[in-house]
Amino acid sequence: MRLTALLGCSVIVLAGCGSMPVTGDVKAVDASQPGDSQVQVYAVEPREGAAPSEIVDGFLESMTSDDPGFRTTRKYLSAEAAKTWQPSEGTTVLVQAPNRGGPLLHDDDRRDDETSYTLTGEKVAAVDAQSSYQPLAPTDYSQMLHLVREKGPDGKSEWRIDVVPDGLVLGQSDFKRLYRSVNKYYYATGRTNEQPTLVADPVYVRNGTDPVTRMSTATQTVRTLLEGPTNWLRPVVDSRFPTGTALRKDVVALAPDDQNVLKVPLNGKADKAGRTACRMMAAQVLFTLKDLTSARVEQVELEGARGRLCALDADEAAKFSSDSGSDGPDSQYFIDAKGRVQRISGATGGSGVPEAVHGPLGVGTVVMGAVGVARDEQRAAAVSADGQNLHVASLDEEGALPDPVVTSTAKKAADRLSAPSWDGRGDLWVADRDLAGPRLLRLVKGEGEPQQVRVPGLGGGRIEELRLSADGVRIALLVKEDGRTTLKIGRVERRGTDVAPEISVEELRQAAPQLTDVSAISWSGRSRLVVVGKEAGGVQQVRYVQADGSTPSSGASGVLPGVNQVRAVAAADDELLPLMAETEGDGIVKLSPGDNWQTVFEEGTSLVYPG
Repeated sequence: MRLTALLGCSVIVLAGCGSMPVTGDVKAVDASQPGDSQVQVYAVEPREGAAPSEIVDGFLESMTSDDPGFRTTRKYLSAEAAKTWQPSEGTTVLVQAPNRGGPLLHDDDRRDDETSYTLTGEKVAAVDAQSSYQPLAPTDYSQMLHLVREKGPDGKSEWRIDVVPDGLVLGQSDFKRLYRSVNKYYYATGRTNEQPTLVADPVYVRNGTDPVTRMSTATQTVRTLLEGPTNWLRPVVDSRFPTGTALRKDVVALAPDDQNVLKVPLNGKADKAGRTACRMMAAQVLFTLKDLTSARVEQVELEGARGRLCALDADEAAKFSSDSGSDGPDSQYFIDAKGRVQRISGATGGSGVPEAVHGPLGVGTVVMGAVGVARDEQRAAAVSADGQNLHVASLDEEGALPDPVVTSTAKKAADRLSAPSWDGRGDLWVADRDLAGPRLLRLVKGEGEPQQVRVPGLGGGRIEELRLSADGVRIALLVKEDGRTTLKIGRVERRGTDVAPEISVEELRQAAPQLTDVSAISWSGRSRLVVVGKEAGGVQQVRYVQADGSTPSSGASGVLPGVNQVRAVAAADDELLPLMAETEGDGIVKLSPGDNWQTVFEEGTSLVYPG
């Protein structure tokens, strides 16, 4: 049932082949064969007189196909089950394709009319009806399929499945072949006097044509954008599309014209939007389709029931980016052997000669151990080498080092202040790891009295390190509990007033459950992190992880080339800038796109990009 042309031309678009092969052998391929992204699966109807085991196997195979409407897949189900089965209700992702166990025989007087089989495997993720991905610590999966004999239109009795769970069950390799991760974009809430900022909301859509809706990948992506943000992100973002806005009926293929202009036909609900809101809607579409290489869009035109509503090009949409305030390539900053903050110009690609920053942090009157630089590169926050004090100072003006804005009273340096991090709003965050009272603290614009941030889902864990996303809506935390340090992503909720703000980090979710111990993190772009950690019984690795915990579509595992004994990593909002790392033996190294790790210089700690 799984067929592939040996020369790899069965999928012309992916392979770029000039013609369909007409010679060569055809071979059967086992379910979830890893590493073959060009496998094309065709659904095959159940044969006459098929045994129950064949019906179960055929059904499982057919789920991994691009069967339109799952019409062939439903032929393995009873008449009633075929009507009620909802394949789009979610996807269960297993390490490998599900194993079939059985048959489970019933009472002797019924065994000729019904039987059951158990599907088992190791569950590692789930995708819900909103297309939102949730990674899971590997757990046992078990589901039963019940079969009965049912008479068909020809009067013959055939085995069919009459009890089947909604949704799909796929092995990891099939899931990666059939689906891809895309970011849809919404506006951060609570920014009344600030420039609206778009926030990435990652979801999974079908590669190519969706069997249920018959929509192309780009059309599926716009459709899920119009449906609104996922439940996890919804409390902190909103959409400019009026409620009820949807694509016009029968729109299944959106594609830019030869001028890279994409026209999006919307229903009459979109007509309610004013001009400003309409342009913000167009920006949401532009950013959402930006990562789809098959749909290079330079301008979006939105059309309502009465014709064209507005248009927006990529340059105009750039102002809504969370990193739009940057005037050029971000510089890198680190602390030298004398405890001074040093800067490497961003224009040199991480290879320039470091120089001390202007201002008190470059003088070394207090030896520093960690640094965080504001995204506008006007100020920096540095923690003293003993971890006790946090100082904020200008990077432009000379003067004495200001008094600390936060002081930890913990007895041990390892229990004092973490490295600081700035969000895209200009607020400064730091964790006090004092065992007597650990706290997550925020300083508005890096000034004033530190405010304690509630983290209700932390339980008995302690925050070791933290990094804020550029949009200020998400926070990555390294949480230590029971001797393990894991990566968790939280949603930053802002309530109250400017005078009495109430800030909390809600719904912590594990972002890299496959790593049993994580030692370093950094945001790398709008919805991706670079993580240093170990799997159970494994060696240290540096890998990319999406903000929803999934593996980036660009690689089979997201694992980067090996580098020894990494203590810290630094990545920029601009994914084209080099990844930097601090190592035990090789000093500070960099990894440019398409290159190998290279030593930049042999001494230095706490290397960071702004943020």
